[in-house]
Amino acid sequence: MAATDPISDFITVLRNATKAKKEKITVPSSKMLAGICSILKEENYIEDYKTIDEGNKKFLRVHLKHQVNEPAIRFLGRVSKPGLRKYVSSKDVKKVLGGFGISIISTPKGLLTNKKARENNVGGELLIKVW
Repeated sequence: MAATDPISDFITVLRNATKAKKEKITVPSSKMLAGICSILKEENYIEDYKTIDEGNKKFLRVHLKHQVNEPAIRFLGRVSKPGLRKYVSSKDVKKVLGGFGISIISTPKGLLTNKKARENNVGGELLIKVW
């Protein structure tokens, strides 16, 4: 049986859709993916997202953001993977591209950007880097 990684699947769909200049994508929903979308919206990498119920299944509809000739997301990469987890302490939370990008960290206080994790003095699992 093949193991799946919903976060990596979401990142791949989002990356491919931004390169293809799609307006929106639909992916299976989870609390983790909704939290990631919330941070991406807060940091102006996506326009909006909403949860859609179809029968007993839930999906996330993500509306992508494009600037003049470029997508708002230039790079989206998974850092911590199921085969090799990456954790950072509160002292080791670094800036991404000198502050131009963000990283999303799963902390005991929930999903936070690297900026908020430094402010709250917490560390955790380094999930995604975005710029």
